[in-house]
Amino acid sequence: MPVAADLYYTLYREQEKDTLPVVLLHGAGGNHLSWATEIRRIQGFRVFALDLPGHGKSKGRDGQQMVSEYANIVLEWLEAAGLRRAVFVGHSLGGAIALALAIDFPEYVLGLGLVSTGVRLRVHPGLLELASQPAAFYKAIDLLVTNSFGTKAPARLVELAAQRMAETRPSVFYGDLLACDRFDVKEQVNTLRLPVLVIGGSQDLMTPLRYSQYMADTIPGARLCVIPGAGHMVILEQPGLVARALEEWLRSIVYNPGEEV
Repeated sequence: MPVAADLYYTLYREQEKDTLPVVLLHGAGGNHLSWATEIRRIQGFRVFALDLPGHGKSKGRDGQQMVSEYANIVLEWLEAAGLRRAVFVGHSLGGAIALALAIDFPEYVLGLGLVSTGVRLRVHPGLLELASQPAAFYKAIDLLVTNSFGTKAPARLVELAAQRMAETRPSVFYGDLLACDRFDVKEQVNTLRLPVLVIGGSQDLMTPLRYSQYMADTIPGARLCVIPGAGHMVILEQPGLVARALEEWLRSIVYNPGEEV
């Protein structure tokens, strides 16, 4: 079981040391399995899928309540994993972490994949209130998951997402929502100068498509990919389309492994 800096991760194509490293960062209450297999196994790249602290199999550290704290821990992991730089692909909270890394530590970031996220991630007060009460934990999850899928998502997929999220400790889940609610880089994103792909679902109720459109319009050179009929959990609803969009974009990034020594 690969672990670095007390964070569990999976690695696809470990033997291909000269290929572009891609780090997947999941969203609130998630883990590496939040990324469908098609995305965790994008062809031609070393793909790392992390469990953030307190999530999944990363039990050695507590969850955090600030995106900046998560970003610092991911940097610790990057060094412990022997990586100098990487492309960071983040979903929702993970996208916020990726943005924070690119803004505060640009020397470590080769590119950004921003999926179902935004420059501000305000959380509905009702959801925050439920999540703050351990006794209402399952109600909070039900409210979040119910609003995270498109109208045509299979019921079994929605149920599985809820089951996985329920494996997260209530305090960690609440901390994730607080981190989202406190996140705001609206005044800083126009300073980014790196390859960026923004992916959003047309039926996303949690981070509406206008969030993705804003990032694509504001970040110089950013590309926008809209997935029709998908909700916030586009990475589970339409993993094939997301994987193809990421693969095409990743192949456009110039990577010289000799510079990473």
